[in-house]
Amino acid sequence: MQQLNQRFRAPQGPAPGTIRTKKYQLDKDLFTKIALGKVWRREWWYALIPFALFMLPAVFSFSWWWVVGAVIMTIIYVAIRSAQIVGVTRVEQGTALFEKMNYEIDQRQIIMKRNEREGMSMNWDMIAKAERSNDAFLLWLKPASADLMPKGFKGWLARTFQAPVFIHLPYRIFVGTNDVKLMESLLRRKSLIA
Repeated sequence: MQQLNQRFRAPQGPAPGTIRTKKYQLDKDLFTKIALGKVWRREWWYALIPFALFMLPAVFSFSWWWVVGAVIMTIIYVAIRSAQIVGVTRVEQGTALFEKMNYEIDQRQIIMKRNEREGMSMNWDMIAKAERSNDAFLLWLKPASADLMPKGFKGWLARTFQAPVFIHLPYRIFVGTNDVKLMESLLRRKSLIA
């Protein structure tokens, strides 16, 4: 009879209380829809700035050309700002958001695994807030700190016109309803959800 080699250790599984999910890939259209909704709910009044600036001359010398110009500039602004959000799905740096991954979530971190060997971890302090919708959890990531942003006008632009980044965890990827409840209680303990 062979004895077990005492030096060999089997790989340890996840810690107790860890939530493991099925593989999930965030759809680019769903990301665009949620991100555009978030941006335009928060920044709708930014579109009024080019409209007001180009309508200002019409106050002193009214002409329909000023009105048409104001409307066209507002449409151009909305198109450019929306293109920034859609651009997140197209750039190489954004591909990690749209890969097929499974998640291991515990008290310390969120581990996003592409397979058993490849993945990355995210600490809870990188999450700004969480939302619970009818079919999913949304974990909104914090924007980059001021140290990492460029200085001056470029830094102001980067802070003002940031694209929101989030992790979308639909309920269907959790193993059972107990995992959904455990996830909600974890988010409450971390003060990310009310």
